[in-house]
Amino acid sequence: MTGLDTLRPRLPSPLQELSDPRFARRGLRLLLKRDDLIHPELIGNKWRKLAPNLTAAVGRTVVTFGGAYSNHLRATAAAGRLLSLPTVGVVRGDELADRPLNPSLARCAADGMRLHFVDRATYRRKTEPDVLARVLRAADAEDAYVVPEGGSNALAVRGCRALGEELSGQADVVAIACGTGGTLAGLAAGLGPDQRALGIPVLRGGFLTADIRALQRGAFGGPRGDWALDDRFHFGGYARTTPALDAFATDFENRHGVPVERLYVAKLLHGLVTLAEEGAFPRGVTLAAVVTGRPFP
Repeated sequence: MTGLDTLRPRLPSPLQELSDPRFARRGLRLLLKRDDLIHPELIGNKWRKLAPNLTAAVGRTVVTFGGAYSNHLRATAAAGRLLSLPTVGVVRGDELADRPLNPSLARCAADGMRLHFVDRATYRRKTEPDVLARVLRAADAEDAYVVPEGGSNALAVRGCRALGEELSGQADVVAIACGTGGTLAGLAAGLGPDQRALGIPVLRGGFLTADIRALQRGAFGGPRGDWALDDRFHFGGYARTTPALDAFATDFENRHGVPVERLYVAKLLHGLVTLAEEGAFPRGVTLAAVVTGRPFP
């Protein structure tokens, strides 16, 4: 075996049915799509999005982008270590350069990722060709293979289509937490004609609809699948939680013995419980929640 095959991903990821009275009393089934079990270090949608990009990089240095607590940066750094591939992480916030690394960035550095901090104004413009070129020069990575923030590009979206294909015929509604929207864009494309995808954004702003449409155009040439977003469950925005959300996640863990990652998965599960209680799903519907990650550290 060579390349990514040597990492032995667990695909398709397991599908686990839960017995939860909050769904059962409304005539609903709840399944968990355990993408958190694909690989111990390249977890969930990170595997699905990174794998095609790492293949395309063909041994070149990989540059990618993220905030101080980015799951994507950690996954890319881990992939670099496992595959002996140089990685550079462009981190939002130049004020962080002179501070001790938080646990997330410390893990990236320990895995061999070279961190390059940029100011927030530059970071917001990182997709502009001239700004990107300037950032790459400053990071001494002009010849690198560039993976966008969150790993969401056409290759990643096509890679995530397999997630929908694995769930074909298994559920009526497949729900997933969304950051950049790339996983949802691919998931929806892979589902069958009688299935729909539901995205729970973890950021504020209401901008993801246009982004997902653009990602599908780039990956498939146009819209694919039946999908929608519910923007009510971001709990204040990315990397933010509340005591109520933490209590919900702890209760879910105690009920089902499944570790609940707080920044994405907890918001997804809370959203599904709320929607069930609101009567959003007819009796007899099977729901599948995609577990895209697990708690860190």
